[in-house]
Amino acid sequence: MENKNAVKRNLICYPIGTIGRDALYALINSYLLTFVLFTRTLDAAQLAAVTGIMIAARLFDALNDPIMGNIIEHTHSKYGKFKPWLVAGALSTSMVIYLMFNVQLQGWAFVWFFGVMYFAFSITYTMNDISYWGMIPALGSDADTRNQFTSRATLCAGIGGTLAAMLIPVFTTGAGAIGGSTTTAYGWVAVGIALLAPLTQLFTVLGVRERREAAPASRPREKFSLLQVFKTIARNDQLVWVAVIFLIQQVGCGLVVGGLGSTYIYFTFGYSGGLYSIFNTVGMAATAFLMIFYPAISRRLRRKKLMGIMTAVSSAGYLLTLASTAVPGAGMGRFGLLVVGYMCSNFGQYCFYLIMMISIMNTVEYNEYRFGQRNEGIITSLRPFITKMSSALIVAVTSATYLVFGVTGYTNQISGLEQQCAQGLLSEQEKLAAIDGVLFGGGGVSPGQSLGLLVTMTALPWAMMVGSYLLYRKKYRLDEEEYERICNELEKNRREA
Repeated sequence: MENKNAVKRNLICYPIGTIGRDALYALINSYLLTFVLFTRTLDAAQLAAVTGIMIAARLFDALNDPIMGNIIEHTHSKYGKFKPWLVAGALSTSMVIYLMFNVQLQGWAFVWFFGVMYFAFSITYTMNDISYWGMIPALGSDADTRNQFTSRATLCAGIGGTLAAMLIPVFTTGAGAIGGSTTTAYGWVAVGIALLAPLTQLFTVLGVRERREAAPASRPREKFSLLQVFKTIARNDQLVWVAVIFLIQQVGCGLVVGGLGSTYIYFTFGYSGGLYSIFNTVGMAATAFLMIFYPAISRRLRRKKLMGIMTAVSSAGYLLTLASTAVPGAGMGRFGLLVVGYMCSNFGQYCFYLIMMISIMNTVEYNEYRFGQRNEGIITSLRPFITKMSSALIVAVTSATYLVFGVTGYTNQISGLEQQCAQGLLSEQEKLAAIDGVLFGGGGVSPGQSLGLLVTMTALPWAMMVGSYLLYRKKYRLDEEEYERICNELEKNRREA
């Protein structure tokens, strides 16, 4: 029986903890490659090295997630198994973020420093991320309570990520850049976010109380084993299938915010962070509805039916986004259609994300039912594992798209102008005028280059979402009725033990 007062307090304190975390993650996941492109002058080899570092670090991070999950699973302290890693991860990640965005290096010196810092971020953020999301199964076991924790946490995550998506472009790109240049602006933004992340996590660390399930008396606790980590994952067939499905969907979903969306807007409508902020803000605004009302919706619509509806909504959104190219010129009519299309597609994608979150967490009880162990730390580590695997693939697709369509030829010129402005060699007005010349003057971005970016960030995500939906319908068996049956069986076994 759930302790209602503890659950009520946890429902308030737990979600607040992720606001700063997700602002920090948005800075890295959505703007790091943009920061590199628009503040550093890199040749093809150096960009390839940066891309390789990001992919290698994210793959390393993804493989490290189950290991961290197992370490958490075997952590014993008077503060529980999650909170020590929350604190350590939050503080160390903030230090890494500050250093990463405030170094004044160029060329290969920057590439080497970037490699060290990016791998450090992979390690420190994993400590925090695995422990944070791993807490949910320890905070409530019935489906409705878990839906509430998930939706509230994703609401606060959305608040943090949306605030970052709204404000980072405004304060770093174009006329509103702090200090007059993108280079200076990113340094100050990193300082602010590095302070915000650990401050909001205090709510979770100090306010949350977790349930502590006793290990079955008949089964000793297993020792740490890397082989056992992967064995735990591999033997849970439902976990494996939902992980594959989630990975496919997340790659497609992340292409817009991974850099392609901002670059397309700057190359098509002008070098203004305010435009991309509007695009992001409106595009994400509709997801607030799901963040708030998903528990109520999930009580009325079965997950597979809801996924079908949302796949149709996203498909319509991607079609509208592509249709924006039929509007002549680069005025607000074309931009407005682009924004509405993104809002619809993102609405469907975000609902898919919520369903995947619940689907992964529900395999904890399935694992306990099948094998007698919850292994919640290991199982819930699959969510960030998938996120990081998908982000590695997103970086690869994004960088390849930039090289194919000649994006770096323009970004290197822009970063050179940004550096001159930061050094006081150009005024802000002179810099902005010169950037307009780079993008729209003679030899500027061609319609074909712009269209190539748009097609990559619409057609590919649509195909991946449809494929994910079809796989989910066919392979995932833990629907609402089956999950309830498993929970009832587990509760009966605990009473009889």
